[in-house]
Amino acid sequence: MINYLSTLAMPAILLLIIIYGVKEKNKVYDNFLEGAKEGLQIVYNIFPTLIGIFLAISALRASGLIDLIVKILSPLLTILKIPAEIMPLAMLRPISGSASMAVATDIISQYGVDSTIGLIASTIMGSTETTFYTIALYTSAVGIKKTKYVLKAALLADLVGMLASVVIWRILS
Repeated sequence: MINYLSTLAMPAILLLIIIYGVKEKNKVYDNFLEGAKEGLQIVYNIFPTLIGIFLAISALRASGLIDLIVKILSPLLTILKIPAEIMPLAMLRPISGSASMAVATDIISQYGVDSTIGLIASTIMGSTETTFYTIALYTSAVGIKKTKYVLKAALLADLVGMLASVVIWRILS
């Protein structure tokens, strides 16, 4: 029953949008084409950035710096039963959303979507934030200068999200 409903969900939503658009006398197809053009423009604008990030992450990994950090932390990771494979993601997630997306994509393509490591990586991506960017953006928007305590709380929340991701998937796997 759930598979049947989930299979029908997207077509039903599309049908509702079309019915609503026609009822409101909107040009549904023209609006769709305009949205598709905007979407392609966004892809065109971010594609060079994504390629640059993928190359930078690959260069960083090829240099061995991330591996060195993971190797130094591996005794602690083993004790805590944290997979070392997710550490590059854990290190980059608070800094850069795009870089962490590149690392998460790499993890999932290497280990698989349904692997424990892939599930942990996906959960980390959903339960943490690009902390430094977010704090810089929001505090500057409202003129807050002292961010020491906000940063500490946000990084602690990221750490809790990452550890919870590991613990939950260790229990469920």
